[in-house]
Amino acid sequence: MAEKTNVQAVHDALFDEFKRDPRLIIVGEDVGARGGVFRVTDGFIEAFGAERVIDAPLAESSIVGVCIGAAIGGLLPIAEMQFADFSAPAFEQIVDEAARMRYRSNGAFGVPLVIRMPWGAGVRGALYHSQSVEAFFAHVPGLKVVVPSTPYDIAGMLRSAIRDPDPVVFLEHKATYRSVKGDVPDGEYTIPLGPADVKREGTDLTVFAYGLMLHHCLSAATQLEAEGISVDVVDVRSLRPLDADTIVREARKTGKCLVVYEDNKLYGAGAEIAALIAEEAFDDLDAPVMRIGGPEIPATPFNKPQEDWYMPDPLKIATKMRELAAY
Repeated sequence: MAEKTNVQAVHDALFDEFKRDPRLIIVGEDVGARGGVFRVTDGFIEAFGAERVIDAPLAESSIVGVCIGAAIGGLLPIAEMQFADFSAPAFEQIVDEAARMRYRSNGAFGVPLVIRMPWGAGVRGALYHSQSVEAFFAHVPGLKVVVPSTPYDIAGMLRSAIRDPDPVVFLEHKATYRSVKGDVPDGEYTIPLGPADVKREGTDLTVFAYGLMLHHCLSAATQLEAEGISVDVVDVRSLRPLDADTIVREARKTGKCLVVYEDNKLYGAGAEIAALIAEEAFDDLDAPVMRIGGPEIPATPFNKPQEDWYMPDPLKIATKMRELAAY
């Protein structure tokens, strides 16, 4: 067992998989000599060579397109979008090609591809380095979209994503890369893509979150514990497939539900979670399903006061939790 940061968990699990399977390659901007802008692939080109650790030009559509062809040809490619915001030029390749390949070929071709995307705000990245893109991709059958938020989950789910026969969008929240630490077991283990995880048991209300918001919700739950309010915190962890069984079970357990996500509130992934609860657990609810999301502006502002205004934080979440508990 070793304590690691989130970014160390990505690096180490990826490194171990590269050693385990020679079919693995990674393609992305600056992944080679520089080791990536977040140093995720630091030391990879020295260990595995330029034929497997491939520096690409600023052409995300080509990065994903090359990886789709490599996957069909028998390799196990990882496409790194330097920032999730930059996945927009590759949207056609991800959605129209990778996600639909198995369906359109009647199962003859699969695309075992992992598309790693550092995402999210809280790092003063402003318009083009702070976006939440999960709802775009979670809408698409044929893709898996996972959002692990702890070192333990990252390592286990990254191995599962690499070994999956179909394309996986693997989202890594930038603001948690070095701010979140946790124990990671020695040796190889996997975590299935799909199941949610109850990170904190509670009895008065249930909160559903992922990414940076999971950690803010856990912090807010600790605040409320001192006030005698017991908060159940569910790490959704996977947006497609979505763990309906766990979500409905935990909603019924307390009868009061809050969904927290930093993406724009309207049409965000949290809206699907709220709709699922309303459809499947309505008779067990003691209050309306409540949500916290980002405001209806096009992007996160650059300056810190406005970014703080945009972002849900433990104080805002705790306030909403109190409102729900008192309903």
